[in-house]
Amino acid sequence: MKSSNPSRRGIFRSIAAAGLAGLVTPREERAQQAVEKAVRGLPAPKIKDIQVIETAPAGSRLTVVKILTDQDGLYGYGCGTFTQRADLVKPAVERYLKPLLMNHPVDKIEDTWQLCYDSSYWKNGPVLNNAISGVDQALWDIKGRMAKMPVYDLVGGKCREAADAYTHASGGEIQQCVDQAKMFMEQGFRNVRVQVNTPGFEGYGAGGGGRGGTSNVPMVKGLHDGSVFEPLPYIRRALKLFEACRTQLGEEVNLLHDVHERVTPNQAVQFAKDAEKFKLLFLEDALSPEDIAYFRQIKQQCATPIAMGELFNSPHEWTPLMSERLIDYIRVHVSQAGGFTPCRKIAILGEHFGVKTAWHGPGDVSPIGHMANVTLDVVSYNFGVQEYSAFNANTREVFHGVPVLEDGYIWPSTKPGWGIEVDEKAAAKFPFTADGRGPRGPLNGGWGELRRRDGQIIKQ
Repeated sequence: MKSSNPSRRGIFRSIAAAGLAGLVTPREERAQQAVEKAVRGLPAPKIKDIQVIETAPAGSRLTVVKILTDQDGLYGYGCGTFTQRADLVKPAVERYLKPLLMNHPVDKIEDTWQLCYDSSYWKNGPVLNNAISGVDQALWDIKGRMAKMPVYDLVGGKCREAADAYTHASGGEIQQCVDQAKMFMEQGFRNVRVQVNTPGFEGYGAGGGGRGGTSNVPMVKGLHDGSVFEPLPYIRRALKLFEACRTQLGEEVNLLHDVHERVTPNQAVQFAKDAEKFKLLFLEDALSPEDIAYFRQIKQQCATPIAMGELFNSPHEWTPLMSERLIDYIRVHVSQAGGFTPCRKIAILGEHFGVKTAWHGPGDVSPIGHMANVTLDVVSYNFGVQEYSAFNANTREVFHGVPVLEDGYIWPSTKPGWGIEVDEKAAAKFPFTADGRGPRGPLNGGWGELRRRDGQIIKQ
């Protein structure tokens, strides 16, 4: 039999409704409406203009995309630097992406990235990816400025305070490299990449153009007029360097080495096996992107940690290596992959498969790109290590708010967005030049030829 008395729940509901009806004053009702309107927010800012800033304050040619919005004073910067083909990024932005994106809302970053990515039909090329990166990073900068938050807070906040960094020790002779590594350790670095020249041969990453060494060994003559590189002398020299580093520097420092894909696949497998006893933090780019199937052989035969990805442009390159756990560190160049948005996804993919991040951070990345790197570092649980390149006085004159290095750690800015402002007048003082600087100058920034004794071109 149903009770004629109302339930306690019903009574409380009636009381609450009656009480609220009597307690909400017209003033409070107007306040609630104002809050509701604020939550709905104003219309999203739209893209009013897209500009490209080209500058070379340290010699390397840097490309920065600036997006201006229809709200006065609201803009953002992104890195689209592709030094080896620097002149091509600007027209890709101005002639293709700008017409596509004018009046597009700035808040739809994922939508904008997919729109740009799909617009060329043929995808995953380095020129377009760098152009997209400039736009993508500029939109993240704008979103941070709108929210008055650094970008790392927009994607969940930090899971570490700063990024453990590594720097480059090199020399014409092994002892020079060891001594430089000691100096960096004294400065607080716990991770050091070591490279040395091979007497008589062209090399990579050891300073002095990578040539020969300081001994009186003459340069090896080839069946051509150019410099000669041979893989086996290089490998033997590198192994002697590792031994000297471990003997003199001890076990506490993390050693890294960059092969720069200059050996054959079989040689790469043997090199990784021989280097295992020196317990490197990682061996970088042991294979070229065309030979990545050989990473399976390396993993089957030794425990030397492997880093790869500097030359990658496409998910078809990094996805199989990461999902099959064939590498230990993913070293993608963020702008080459299309910017912050896709690289955040790469980092998350790596977390699922135990692959750590080690984003490419050379001198031919703008400070904005470096800030994107360290932002990814502090928000990614599977962060490994971050390559560091110092900023000279000219670079600091152009870019205000560069990432800070302290005791071997790189710290992200706490200011909104990337926390960097570009002095465009200062940037104009360091224009791109046709002849450039150094041996690549006459090639407009491109890499030159490197051959074996018999004249065969090698990958570099």
